[in-house]
Amino acid sequence: MRILFFLVLSLAVLSFSQTLDSIHKELLVKADASVEQAAVKAQQDPLKPLFHLATKANWINDPNGPVYFNGEYHMFFQHNPYGDKWGNMSWGHAVSKDMVTWQHLPIALTPNPGSYDKDGVFSGCCVIDKGVPTIIYTGVNPEVQCIARSYDNMRTWEKYEGNPVIAKPPVENVTGFRDPFVWQDGNEWYMVLGSGIKDVGGTAFLYKSTNLTDWEYINPISTGFGSMWECPNFFPLGEKWLLAVSPYGKVQYTLGDFKDNKFNHGLWKPMDLGERSGFYAPNCLVDEQGRRIIWGWITGGGTEGYSWNGMLTLPRVLTLRDDQTLGIEPLPELSKLRGKHYQYSDVAVGSDDVFVLPDFSGNSFELIADIDLGTARQTGLDVLYSKETESGTRIEFDNIQLFFNAGEASAPFQLLPDEKTLRLHIFVDRSVIECYINGRECITIRTFPRNKDMQKIRLFSKKHKSIFKTIDIWEMNSIYQ
Repeated sequence: MRILFFLVLSLAVLSFSQTLDSIHKELLVKADASVEQAAVKAQQDPLKPLFHLATKANWINDPNGPVYFNGEYHMFFQHNPYGDKWGNMSWGHAVSKDMVTWQHLPIALTPNPGSYDKDGVFSGCCVIDKGVPTIIYTGVNPEVQCIARSYDNMRTWEKYEGNPVIAKPPVENVTGFRDPFVWQDGNEWYMVLGSGIKDVGGTAFLYKSTNLTDWEYINPISTGFGSMWECPNFFPLGEKWLLAVSPYGKVQYTLGDFKDNKFNHGLWKPMDLGERSGFYAPNCLVDEQGRRIIWGWITGGGTEGYSWNGMLTLPRVLTLRDDQTLGIEPLPELSKLRGKHYQYSDVAVGSDDVFVLPDFSGNSFELIADIDLGTARQTGLDVLYSKETESGTRIEFDNIQLFFNAGEASAPFQLLPDEKTLRLHIFVDRSVIECYINGRECITIRTFPRNKDMQKIRLFSKKHKSIFKTIDIWEMNSIYQ
């Protein structure tokens, strides 16, 4: 009788799993159809980015599960297939050979009504387990950790019949329990989970496993500021380990030492000098060359009524500099997108003077400027500038501070003793700007140039002369090829 009972139970579980899988496939077809319908209008918006990865249409937020597999880079992302506001959290999916040009694939995961992820397939990661791509994500509500696997080169996904693999938090009074980040060390898998403990602060819990389905809780790897740490990333970088968390504000990171499952952190710093709207909920991978590449979420849409909202940052290469601080640079391979080239040399801008660059006009370009500050107190440039209205988006440096949009956003920045020039590496993509400063900081902002003539670049200097030693500008092509 006992054998018969377990046989009947096993058949029932199998039948239930097959039913969920069948329903899931139908829901994915419906979700993809919704996106395709909205895409016609979304592609017509002149403010939709050309070379930042976004959805075909509708809402995007956190980058999820970037991974390299079988010669391809995969990026997933939080996605609402049914509108340009947050909701119906699913995993969108895109694929690339080089992290530069991308192709959209069908949606990978979407909630199953009445199941452990009925209220959302939230953020997580993707790893390769003995050759099998495996997604680890948070299902809601309540927040539980789940897995899904692919057996067809990551084109379709099967949710694990034993989900959830972690059904509840390890302690009481948590403020959240989501966004798994998983890595392998020898024969064991490790996971950090974003959380917070009431009256304690933001927390990242550490787990380990030998098979991705059975997890053992170890300890909090770190606790601290804020009430909840979303989307933790934890990985080795040079001789250090980096922990990055998203505490409902600017993404914060710290470099420290990790030994015997304990992390001794250093100072916390912002990973991007802009506001939360410019860089949030990052996720990363190790590429084919062993580089650590990270993306973040940029919020906000373009022209109202065009059925899209948000994008991902450009891929950023993280390194540990010789002075044991974080280096941040755009992925060098982005140069593949460069088109027509403009070059200017030794452009001197006098005290309280301005100079509009001749010949160039555009709202989708890459710019590298090396500036000899001389004795100038303030210097910089206006991009997306209009001669008619004398307005644009300002990037300004005053020796101790960076200002954007005439002071609407600012962040501290100083040249190091061995830095002779200020290098601004700027990407302007219609309604978003990423500015990398001397290879060690980045600031991301949204901008909405409503006038068609806002396509010029103006240089300025205040309180003495500065010299723009070199300015290189490239028109940029689309990443969808």
